[in-house]
Amino acid sequence: MRNILHIQKQLVPDVLQVLQKRYDILHRILVAGTMGRRALATSLDLTERTLRAELDLLREQGLLDAGTAGMTLTEAGRRLLEEMEPIVKDLFGLSELEEAIRCRFGLRKVVVVPGDSDVSDEVKRELGRAGSRVLSQSLSPGDIVAVMGGTTMARMASHFKVSAPLADNWFVPARGGLGESVEYQANTIASELAKRTGARYRMLHVPDHLSEEAYQTMMQEPNVREVVDMIRGARIVVHGIGDAATMARRRKLDEDTLRELVKDGALAEAFGYYFDRDGAVVHRMATAGLRLEDIEAAGTVIGLAGGRSKGEAIAAVMRFGHDDVLVTDEAAAEEVLRRS
Repeated sequence: MRNILHIQKQLVPDVLQVLQKRYDILHRILVAGTMGRRALATSLDLTERTLRAELDLLREQGLLDAGTAGMTLTEAGRRLLEEMEPIVKDLFGLSELEEAIRCRFGLRKVVVVPGDSDVSDEVKRELGRAGSRVLSQSLSPGDIVAVMGGTTMARMASHFKVSAPLADNWFVPARGGLGESVEYQANTIASELAKRTGARYRMLHVPDHLSEEAYQTMMQEPNVREVVDMIRGARIVVHGIGDAATMARRRKLDEDTLRELVKDGALAEAFGYYFDRDGAVVHRMATAGLRLEDIEAAGTVIGLAGGRSKGEAIAAVMRFGHDDVLVTDEAAAEEVLRRS
């Protein structure tokens, strides 16, 4: 396949340009669910006249449906996109990025989506969709899945679907709440994933940031202890990755702790731990959620993060060495390789 693509690039490059344009049209509609022509033309930087001709062709091929609310993909359109994905990854050079990162960090699997989620909300939606697909492929009956919070995790939950109900599975929050928007909290994401799949869920109604005294008191509560035991027994963990300084401010850490993080070279945060450039843990928080030993014992750990600004943080967490799968975007992947 790669040889064929190489020949086409040299002999008929315009064919690949047309393929890429029509793939982009279908893919953006897929990610959006339903999309109007004007919004689509703006996002693709095409004139409405040019786009109308492409849409007419795609509709004639049975790949699109047009309604009053906008355009949606037909089932044939969805199948075609799935079949095209590996071809497009070769075409865009994403397969090489995936393999380079997988080998660099010894990961089981790497998925890279095109673009930069720092500058495009559509890329962030696609990142969430890719993460939801990886999670659904990783599930087995009876699994407990612990999920973190965050905007990308919320996007993953909004795209999550399975072919049959998951009556034997549990979704649980990996930690307490940050006091941020409810829709981005781990409790909300766990319940959304469960409701979309017919699975069960539990919530952890405790703050994420606890003093040692408050932590010990909370852990004496039977209901809290029961949920925490489920969380710490999760076979699958799905987490985001953040910049250390940004996450410390979101968690309202005191000034002394912030200075200590800077002094210790903290670059990244994931599951309540702060990592330096080499992937070493330089700070941890007392939390009623997952501990480091629980991450190490989990069967599958999936990291989900994108954006060029997070490349260095992603590289630091990958050096920590306990992730099995990374789902990221093209800009972050390039930065990860540059920083490693």
